[in-house]
Amino acid sequence: MSLFEVSGLSVGYGDLTIVRDVSLHIESDEIVVLLGSNGAGKTTVIEALVGLNGIKAGAVCLSGRHLEGMSAFSVAKEGISLVPQGRGLFNGLSVLENLLLGSYLPAARGKRAQSLDYVYTLFPKLKERSRQQAGSLSGGEQQMLTISRAIMSDPRLLILDEPSLGLAPLVVNLIFRSIVEIQREKRIAILLVEQNLKKALSVAKRGYVPESGKIVLEGRPEELAANDHVKRAYLGA
Repeated sequence: MSLFEVSGLSVGYGDLTIVRDVSLHIESDEIVVLLGSNGAGKTTVIEALVGLNGIKAGAVCLSGRHLEGMSAFSVAKEGISLVPQGRGLFNGLSVLENLLLGSYLPAARGKRAQSLDYVYTLFPKLKERSRQQAGSLSGGEQQMLTISRAIMSDPRLLILDEPSLGLAPLVVNLIFRSIVEIQREKRIAILLVEQNLKKALSVAKRGYVPESGKIVLEGRPEELAANDHVKRAYLGA
């Protein structure tokens, strides 16, 4: 049994179904990427996985425990943490206050000091700016803070929605290096949702490609990079 399994997932609003029959799995030692352009259904899928969208059909399981129908709070308690697109920081609070809010769950509170040391080591700029308001940080620093806040919850699965969006190339490189370090050092399974195909495939162990709400391709990075459809759609070949 995989750490995280999704089977036959369908998601929508009212009578409208946006995502149909999506299945994927993630092992505990993997970075798995969900690739695709805008409108492919990526964000709809992950919002359903973390309890923000209703599931019409299918199953979502973490370590064999079914999560469909759970609230977002309950899903977080089970060990899934989301780094949302747009960051979702509390801009008027300090960097430290944002981080401490990430460790509100009882299990995470017991590891708060250890987790704080870890994220400050991973992103030293956050320690330098710990008393600074989150809204005054640069875009790259805000992304570091958003990722760190998610790590503070001590998750078993970390989901990142477009972490490179709107960032300068040097910062993108830093973020992707950090994702690899997090998986290796913390042993957290990672689902990475990305449009930056080259960067995503450089860190992932496997990948899935959705289009129009369905998974149309899956495979290892070298297989996806060599696929003619992927090269035409995402690499401009």
